Amino acid sequence: MKQLCSILFIVVITAATTLPVQAEDTMTCTKTNEQEIAALFDRWNAALATLDPDKVVALYAPDAVLLPTVSNKPRTTHEGIRDYFVHFLEKKPQGHIDFRIIKIGCNSALDTGLYTFTLHDTKGKAQKVAARYSYVYEYLNGQWLIEHHHSSALPEPVKAK
Repeated sequence: MKQLCSILFIVVITAATTLPVQAEDTMTCTKTNEQEIAALFDRWNAALATLDPDKVVALYAPDAVLLPTVSNKPRTTHEGIRDYFVHFLEKKPQGHIDFRIIKIGCNSALDTGLYTFTLHDTKGKAQKVAARYSYVYEYLNGQWLIEHHHSSALPEPVKAK
């Protein structure tokens, strides 16, 4: 009987200590679709059009990483991301998606592909820059935020369509 009580005690203690951990590991996945994820780029592009770096930075998660097109420096804080956009927005950028693949996970999504940016110099002359991109989005505190953003100019010349 003493041995049975010991075994029962171990079973109860084991169950009691693992149940809270299991409850914490349970995650509710936010429902989304490709159209909603594609619209996140449009939201970001609209923020660029305001020329307000704070509106752009607000779309990035607190621990986001930005590997930008026209800077060699990785940006890993909101201050660093803001610094990049202060200068990038001087070019009045507007992007257009040329090709994309969207993959959706549990509270995360990936939008990756090719885009073309129209940038303007100080005299207003427009220049098109073709680049590859990836956005990793995270559903955080009730909204989709950019967790990781990589953009790099295409290494080969792009033929005009």
